[in-house]
Amino acid sequence: MTCRIPPAHELRAALARDGFVRIPQALAVDQLERYRKAASRAAERARAGQWPYVRTLPKQFPPWPLHEVQQHGIWGVQHLLHPDMPEEDKEIFAESYFSETMITSVTSLLQCSRDDLVLELYNMLVRPDRDFALRWHRDDIPPDVTPEQEEERLREPMMHAQWNMALYPDSSLVVVPGSHKRARTDMERNADPYEDDMPGQKVVKMEPGDVIFYINNILHRGVYDSQTERMTLHGTMGLKGADPARARNILQHGIGSWAARADFSGLPGDMAKLAVGMQERLLDMGSGEDVGFSQTD
Repeated sequence: MTCRIPPAHELRAALARDGFVRIPQALAVDQLERYRKAASRAAERARAGQWPYVRTLPKQFPPWPLHEVQQHGIWGVQHLLHPDMPEEDKEIFAESYFSETMITSVTSLLQCSRDDLVLELYNMLVRPDRDFALRWHRDDIPPDVTPEQEEERLREPMMHAQWNMALYPDSSLVVVPGSHKRARTDMERNADPYEDDMPGQKVVKMEPGDVIFYINNILHRGVYDSQTERMTLHGTMGLKGADPARARNILQHGIGSWAARADFSGLPGDMAKLAVGMQERLLDMGSGEDVGFSQTD
């Protein structure tokens, strides 16, 4: 089965209107099974303390302390393209990140060429070891900004694409459609960020193989069930020439410490050339030392 990617103008229109857009059945059955096996192995290593790059409970934003894995558990696995990832799994994750479906979708949304793309983050969101919820937030706009500052940040041009690719049914993402175009209302500002529902909120339901692209500064949260299997590949790609705020948002995760060692030469055909070019443009952003963090818990 070949994924039918909606026309570029339809993707952009939905993203601009709602702040998110779904591409159903972006993965073929054989791809889905292959990705699930690699994802399962990566999650098992992380839960056993054999992979040092994790999102630990109950912390929402980086940095995540590795020493708390055994005590509190995890809700994410970081750095799927890291050179220390076992070779078979690293190649599978790289093929999913640099796949034709993802590259075509991202260039359509960003209205750019492949030579403009920057390698950014590739992580996995997993079933938490206990029930866990993120607070309502925008990824790169702190909650204490004024409405005027919030509106100014929301007017910034789109310089990256962010997505979730579900390997199992996933209804964890909750968004307020259209909130990427406006400051929060008084109710949204004063709501309990962990408990309250928001007027007009939508639970984004994904079937295995679906991909959701969403604007990271849409008002959103995650609600995670410890009894429901979850393996959702969570990635971003950027545009060269992004401002320092975007560099901080990416480099705060630590990718700059290993990106130069990543080797994508074993990928098939033009995919390797594309990956190396995106890697070089990431390295141009810097190492990420002393960039600080976008948010605090």
